[in-house]
Amino acid sequence: MSDTYQAIYDAVRSRLHGCDVGQAIRDAAHLDASYAIEGIRQDFAAAAGEISAAGGEMRRPSVLYRPALSIDGDHWCALYGENLQDGVAGFGKSPAAAMTDFDVNWHKALHA
Repeated sequence: MSDTYQAIYDAVRSRLHGCDVGQAIRDAAHLDASYAIEGIRQDFAAAAGEISAAGGEMRRPSVLYRPALSIDGDHWCALYGENLQDGVAGFGKSPAAAMTDFDVNWHKALHA
């Protein structure tokens, strides 16, 4: 050991004399994860907000099926399928409005 290292080593060893070194290391390495747990709780609550009101079992169709978004004139179109005749679509002035309309249309029955 170098002289400097030996002096530091001796000083630290004298400070730790009679203590539980393992506990000292655990205490020094202890991480407080409470802030992370709160962030995860908030993320989970936000994701739970995406659950539809239909019994609480099903997530929003726009979240599950991820329809394609495009601009159609002065509206946004959320389309799941090949075209408007064979798929499900929602329209709105914003992407969020189009997705909300898509969710409503997803649950509508076909008309005879």
